[in-house]
Amino acid sequence: MNDSKETLLIGIDGGGTGCRAAIAFVDRVVLSEAEGGPANVVTGFDLALENIQNVIEKAALKAGIEASRLVSANVHLGLAGVMSDAMADRIARSLPYNKVTVTDDRPTAIAGAFAGSDGYLLAVGTGTIIASAQKGKMRYVGGWGFYVADQASGAWLGRRLLEEVMLCYDGVKPHSELTRSVLKKFENDPNEIVAFSVKARPIDFGKMAPSVVFASKEGDPVGVSILREGASYLENGLRALDFHAGSPLCLTGGIGPFYQPYLSSHLTENVVAPLGSSVSGAIYLAAQNAQSDQEVLP
Repeated sequence: MNDSKETLLIGIDGGGTGCRAAIAFVDRVVLSEAEGGPANVVTGFDLALENIQNVIEKAALKAGIEASRLVSANVHLGLAGVMSDAMADRIARSLPYNKVTVTDDRPTAIAGAFAGSDGYLLAVGTGTIIASAQKGKMRYVGGWGFYVADQASGAWLGRRLLEEVMLCYDGVKPHSELTRSVLKKFENDPNEIVAFSVKARPIDFGKMAPSVVFASKEGDPVGVSILREGASYLENGLRALDFHAGSPLCLTGGIGPFYQPYLSSHLTENVVAPLGSSVSGAIYLAAQNAQSDQEVLP
């Protein structure tokens, strides 16, 4: 394997359903990637760190890099749920690598999409990230988690669908084919929906998002209404970030691209494909950190 003395870079993208690692040298050409278990440091700190180290070792093995080399690496972790400097510092101090920087998953998402160029990002999966990169400065709207934010996300779509089903059951709103089909899945018993909602995690709500998207494509009024509501939030988020017509806009995630038909035309004049993923964004930020270290050397 390459015995170059170049700085080894490791990027991590992690959350409650799993984590991914990528390994590269300072040219940022990824040598290998690997996937691992959950990396939610809020709900399971020790398990998250174990999974992070395991996935790094797995990626190193795939790249033919000896485990002993990993301690000298520059590592950037973008982890969902990291909301304070104290948490970021705790994670960094708990990992056995040369330099570790930790952020939430928003910087890695936009760094992956634009790699230092200017643009706006709507990353909509189970959660929602609205972000901008302008002249090296990143700004964000939302990203506060499902219980107080994540509007337009897959989890939000699922919960909004169940709200509509309950309103239809009560006769407040008229049923659609979508709401009838969902109610049927719960044995036409609203109490079953209530029982589900009490125990459901964001990912559980998110599993219903594809039915909303599919129904909207078929013209179902409830599906269309929910997508329009989500799109309105995304537009307001872009407006808060001073979006200008013609700016590059990237729609990513399992749900993001489906919002394009519901967004105003001045927002979608210049929709672009992402340059990379969140894990490649973590590599980009690790490279930046490595470069900053070299610049301060005497």
